[in-house]
Amino acid sequence: MIEIAVIGASWGGLNALTTVLSSLVCDELRATVVIAQHRSPESSEGVLPQLLRYSSSVPVREANDKEAIEPSTIYIAPPDYHLLIEDGHFALATDERVQFARPSIDVLFETAAEVYGERVLGVILTGANADGAAGLRSIHDHGGLTVVQDPATAEKSTMPAAALAATPVDAVLALDEIGPFLVRHCCEEHERVR
Repeated sequence: MIEIAVIGASWGGLNALTTVLSSLVCDELRATVVIAQHRSPESSEGVLPQLLRYSSSVPVREANDKEAIEPSTIYIAPPDYHLLIEDGHFALATDERVQFARPSIDVLFETAAEVYGERVLGVILTGANADGAAGLRSIHDHGGLTVVQDPATAEKSTMPAAALAATPVDAVLALDEIGPFLVRHCCEEHERVR
């Protein structure tokens, strides 16, 4: 069973995340959803979660250092911090940028893979660099489920293309298919087919 879904997005991410979250509709989201979206270090805290709340029926908030990870919640990495998954809680770090980004998708995905193993689902959305490719590979290598937005449906195809080059993925989906995929794997009991 998937316990956590991690999503990485960069250029064009707000529109992509709005599409994905608006179709993440179910009676009970059992998994936790954690998002790393590249944004300016000067971005105001709370703005991205506020924008995404309009398209989500699930609570959306920025993650805090040492905050317990709760199911049925969508967390966003705060601007200019790496968001790490630790055993049962989040950690924030100001280490060097990875792929020119902080928050780094790779950091989020790699730490989620280490803690959750086969119980993690990773999704790479639109973006203009290669952040997330190594992290998605780590999720695959730990037995997790891997999904990449079809580059043809991405506002910027560089990030999904890099992920596809680095990882044998479980699914390549058009943007409007990703939310329903998350519903099947994060909201309902399912037999996982690879």
